[in-house]
Amino acid sequence: MFLDKSTFSTVIESSPLVSIDLVILNQNNQALLGERLNKPAQGSWFVPGGRVLKNESLAEAFKRLTKEELGEAFSISEANLLGPYDHFYDDNVFGDSFGTHYVAIAYVLKLSKPLNDLPHNIQHGKYQWFDPSSLLRDNKVHKHTKWYFEALQNTQG
Repeated sequence: MFLDKSTFSTVIESSPLVSIDLVILNQNNQALLGERLNKPAQGSWFVPGGRVLKNESLAEAFKRLTKEELGEAFSISEANLLGPYDHFYDDNVFGDSFGTHYVAIAYVLKLSKPLNDLPHNIQHGKYQWFDPSSLLRDNKVHKHTKWYFEALQNTQG
């Protein structure tokens, strides 16, 4: 269920939002990041993802978000849970008068084929594949995105 601006603004100001973040890896172990068009994290490179809606299961949200964010629906059973993360921002989608708190549930999805229909100019203006080691050094990659790859690095090595 999507909320009107006034109601959603009150929710953002009053409580955490639950989201799914998609750590997408291609066959070369490169990570897909999008340049954010909207607040929070506007202008930063960030993993795809989005909010879980009321009365929507995690499995349903995963399928919807992969379709919306990647142009192709995937099942949550195809991914591995990386874990929950707290994301705190000083701004929100509507402005700077209050911050946003997300409880982001990160999943790793390893692709077996290329993505051919990435949606542009909705959440992300452009996309880029990054080597995990280079994205950790890139100042334009948001710290919350870097946390996922630091966690992956720690589990792999």
